Amino acid sequence: MNKDRSLLTDAQWAKLSPLLPGQESSPGTTAKDTRLFVEAVLWRARCGVSWRDLPAERFGPWHTVYARFRRWRQAGVWPRVLAQVQQEAGLHRLLVDSTTVRAHQVAAGAKKKTALAGRRSAAAAAASRPNST
Repeated sequence: MNKDRSLLTDAQWAKLSPLLPGQESSPGTTAKDTRLFVEAVLWRARCGVSWRDLPAERFGPWHTVYARFRRWRQAGVWPRVLAQVQQEAGLHRLLVDSTTVRAHQVAAGAKKKTALAGRRSAAAAAASRPNST
């Protein structure tokens, strides 16, 4: 992997890696490249794409990444990591959403439009026969 395009610095990874499963000292089979997996998850979150849109040439098969993400989610890894990261100084940021949503003109105090002249009222339309058979 090209380190210039890495989302995590070596210092960040040094703080994050001990919090993750699949370490060299863990019993059983450990993952081949946990850092690449975390980079894939961060890349997906940063770009806002679906799992299928992960670049396979950089991160491997999307389904493999997704399956591991799901296993970690079911094991509660992500909330534990987030809680630990939030306690560490310099690893979290405050995010502020500055989205602007325009209100409907009626909500802004504009006068409501009245029924157009010549239109039948709802009661009159309901009482009359249908136009087609």
